Amino acid sequence: MKRVILLLSLTLCIVNVSVAQVGEHRDELAIGVNGGYILSNVGFMPEVPQDMHTGLTGGLTLRYTSEKYFKSICAIVAELNFAQVGWKESILTPDDDPVINPSTGIAEAYERNMTYLQLPVFARMGWGRERKGIQVFAQAGPQVGLFLSENTKTNFPLSKPNLAERTSAIVAQDTMSVERKVEYGIAAGAGIEFSINNVGHFMLEGRYYYGLGDIFGNSKRDYFGRSNLTNIVIKMTYLFDIHKSNNPKIK
Repeated sequence: MKRVILLLSLTLCIVNVSVAQVGEHRDELAIGVNGGYILSNVGFMPEVPQDMHTGLTGGLTLRYTSEKYFKSICAIVAELNFAQVGWKESILTPDDDPVINPSTGIAEAYERNMTYLQLPVFARMGWGRERKGIQVFAQAGPQVGLFLSENTKTNFPLSKPNLAERTSAIVAQDTMSVERKVEYGIAAGAGIEFSINNVGHFMLEGRYYYGLGDIFGNSKRDYFGRSNLTNIVIKMTYLFDIHKSNNPKIK
């Protein structure tokens, strides 16, 4: 319940950004595309040792700029993205050596790949040029993801892992399918934007996402008490203006 209340509060803050007009009015609408690289893992409890899973993300971006409050340019940003996330297990001995599976004679490796359709909605604050030049920005807000598909990459029989040599004997996740098809959380990022008048806006951003929901069941009878997604995203975005404010003060 606390997670839901927090998510609703963030959404209301974003709505206030787009509705309340207390500064210099703007009415700017831009649309475009984005793409980037994701580093992800899953916060399991009991803990599962992991390396960063790598994947790609890309989709559409919509931005509405509502006002300039003092020197802060206020906007609301929404994206609709396909994202490749998951986890990659770090299967090592207590001496940090690779675990060799007796069935195959090679070092054990396991990776779960999951594809989501993600919808983040951000309140955005920018400082700098709007039409021509450089602007830095920060943004934060809720994100909802819809699970689409999953696949597993492994090189050992899942029924016969080498548990005798592993640092961690937690392997239940290896054969579990995603149970909860909708996941949600909070994302925040910062970046730099370069604008060229009548050409568009080019952005480079770093973003962090923390999932408040779990991909597996988390009741007392379930194996994991927590299984939330976390992501680090590096992405580029290109936007072109489809509506501009008729304001000679905008530079």
